[in-house]
Amino acid sequence: MSKATVLFWSPLFIVALSFAYFSKALAGTYMKSSITQIERRFDLSSTHVGLIDGSFEMGNLLFLAVVSYFGAKLHRPRLIAAGCFLMAVGAFLTGLTHFFMGRYKYDTVIQAFQNDSLSIAACVDPLKTLDHMPEIQLEESGSSMWMYVFLGNALRGIGETPVTPLGISYIDDFAKSTSHKYISFMSCLQTITLLGPMFGFLLGSYCARLYVDIGYVDMESVTITPKDARWVGAWWMGFLVSSGLLLISSIPFWFLPRSLPKQEGEENQPAPVCEILNGTEEAQNNNHNLKLTEIAKGFLPSLKRLLGTPTYFLLLCGNILKFNTFIGLITFKAKYMEQQFGQSASRANFLIGVLNLPIVAIGIFLGGLLMKRYKLSVVSGAQLSFATSFMSYLLLLLQFGTKCDNIPIAGLTVSYNGSVTQSVSSSREMLFSECNSNCSCSAEEWDPVCSDSGITYISPCLAGCLSSSGHGKNTVRIITRQSVRLGQCPHTKDCSRSFTSYMAISVLSSFINALGATPGYMVIIRCITPELKSLALGMQTLVTRTLGGIPAPVYFGALIDLTCLKWSMKSCGGRGACRIHGPQAQEHYHNNNKTLTNDEGKTETINTLKKQGESGNSWGRTGEQNDTKETQGSKAKNKDHGTGDGKIKQEVRRQGNKRKLDTTQRTQTH
Repeated sequence: MSKATVLFWSPLFIVALSFAYFSKALAGTYMKSSITQIERRFDLSSTHVGLIDGSFEMGNLLFLAVVSYFGAKLHRPRLIAAGCFLMAVGAFLTGLTHFFMGRYKYDTVIQAFQNDSLSIAACVDPLKTLDHMPEIQLEESGSSMWMYVFLGNALRGIGETPVTPLGISYIDDFAKSTSHKYISFMSCLQTITLLGPMFGFLLGSYCARLYVDIGYVDMESVTITPKDARWVGAWWMGFLVSSGLLLISSIPFWFLPRSLPKQEGEENQPAPVCEILNGTEEAQNNNHNLKLTEIAKGFLPSLKRLLGTPTYFLLLCGNILKFNTFIGLITFKAKYMEQQFGQSASRANFLIGVLNLPIVAIGIFLGGLLMKRYKLSVVSGAQLSFATSFMSYLLLLLQFGTKCDNIPIAGLTVSYNGSVTQSVSSSREMLFSECNSNCSCSAEEWDPVCSDSGITYISPCLAGCLSSSGHGKNTVRIITRQSVRLGQCPHTKDCSRSFTSYMAISVLSSFINALGATPGYMVIIRCITPELKSLALGMQTLVTRTLGGIPAPVYFGALIDLTCLKWSMKSCGGRGACRIHGPQAQEHYHNNNKTLTNDEGKTETINTLKKQGESGNSWGRTGEQNDTKETQGSKAKNKDHGTGDGKIKQEVRRQGNKRKLDTTQRTQTH
């Protein structure tokens, strides 16, 4: 393949891969931004929603290791194209679920036909919704239909499998892993990739403002607002949009060549380690012609060599902890902002999209520039990654001081006379008092109203309302001497200041942590041999998503469920989604992040790298140090490749010294 051909195809591949990264990231983060909407629409707990979110990683778990290993020997661009198409199918199936469900019904005593002249006494006769859906349909819409969302998300996970490992290994065909061009490619690719999450959250913000059944119901009859715990946005719309983008992203890869050779001056040469293991010094350029059975025989030995690399293994353990933190935080961050600071789902997603994610993109790009500008070695890169993680950990501790007091809710957080209860409770006995003793109230309803005194009541009936006036969202309930309005009471002004401090700390922490992302990634690339790169990247994704991506949303969700003060009731019976959480939510949310953001693994990694560098590993030193320790000939072969296995590297050095000695003897003889 000519140099002109390589120059033509390589930028096209970078553009196509960047758009694929953008599309899959948008689809993934849109799922995160829709967690609250899905939870309310299907009447699920946070634990169940976390399980749905983890189905993406379950799909990866099934095929990632196999695709990463065998895919490197097959037509990689076409495998990536097939993966993008499967992701499009999964996203489409998720959004299509909405059209198989009935209209969304929420708890309310306001009838759709109410007008100004009709007065409803909630205290006398608690009303049920006017529309009557068959019981079997209610049960289906609230219990089993979420399985289609689970399946669609799992299909999206399976489709995402070949994109990252095969895309990175394809780039390595025409750019050396430690060249400045490769580092620039990786930095730009990761930066463009972060535009996907940003637009994913912005799309989630837009869809969360729209009512779930928009176009099918009269919005004047809807009595809830986007800040209400019962509000469900048009969650399905974003999945259809992301499905279209994923389908478009698959098209270019069908026309790309099977592989691209390195350009002049960057010819593919086997590392000395490969020479020893293969018993030859000739390049093996016909790997794609091998039979699958021959390829399979080398899988377990390759995996053993990979996991036997101390540096790679320690970095893998550290990434598992960080990935747990990241997944748990990003999955429930919007929900936390809703519950703790009284933000709507739309505003929470918008702030994450315009503040947190762009600053992360800037941090990752600057981290890549630092690697390029100062030509950081593996040890220096690991040290930078450790320092940024530790500083981010310290900033995380400051978020404990940014919190809001609970909204006073009669019977839950305060008594009916307004005094704060010693311990919050959802006991049925606490929900009743003298003001509603003569009313046939249900303790299962959640139709909050706000009184002039700033106390929220769970329902108009429990507030003792005798009549009402107004229409839709403007309905006012009238008690004997005062009135209440629909919805929870807002947070105080002090809460707004606390939220501003929280966002400032969150943005700064995200930026500092992102500075170490590219150096940390390059450490993994540099500490393994070329033939193991595809497997190493695939195994890293597999293990981190298995031990981080799957359990993290589930146990984060389970801990959040423990703080629930009031659960909704499904139409078919049983516990539904949580309507309001207690103050323990903040403690559980931050304690898990603090525990998992542990830097001991990175400290051990740095120590290991230093020891290996002192023992003579060229990849553990900077380029200037290599010049003083090795000849120019051996440097060209060894400086860009390496392994954490000390015995193999010692054998490499012994073989190199033997060659130099033979060359010297032949020169002297001549």
